Amino acid sequence: MKKNKTQLDPNTGVTGKKRSVLQLIENFFQFNDLAACKKKLHSIMSCAVKRNRWISEEPSVIFQFHQSVQSFVRAGYLIHLEGKKLDVQTQENPSPLVLGLLSVEEYQNPVLVFKKAFKEYSIKEFDYFMSGITYFSMGMYENPPERNLVIPYIHLTKMLDAAQLILERRRKRDLEAVSSKL
Repeated sequence: MKKNKTQLDPNTGVTGKKRSVLQLIENFFQFNDLAACKKKLHSIMSCAVKRNRWISEEPSVIFQFHQSVQSFVRAGYLIHLEGKKLDVQTQENPSPLVLGLLSVEEYQNPVLVFKKAFKEYSIKEFDYFMSGITYFSMGMYENPPERNLVIPYIHLTKMLDAAQLILERRRKRDLEAVSSKL
């Protein structure tokens, strides 16, 4: 008798093949523009912190965003684990306008952002943070959130910037490799 295994791993597809970390990040940014994602995260966060305000978007849109950010956090954890294999470091010194929330060291090596974030918080804590701000942004509440929500928010925003930077550098390196072969 043949036993069928149910795949519970979120990193596997229908075919059972594991995707690369960069493919997971690429998929996230195909459905979520960086600026729009940061704006939506900011609006959810500000509604969660203010007691007398709730988010005006449809709950289904917020829930879909919540789910996609959770999968992004899991992909970020894989970046944290496979950081040395990615090879996305650069020695260029950027202008302060390009940095955003990232420090110069984090800009030069974006994997540091993920290492710092997951050194301070676990995946479960990021899930708790996302669930909390989603819940508190959906309506008015009597008691304020029990935890500090600002630091995970900053880590998540920096992870979004760092992931976009990793993808840009990988694309640039792939284009240079193709052009050198021609």
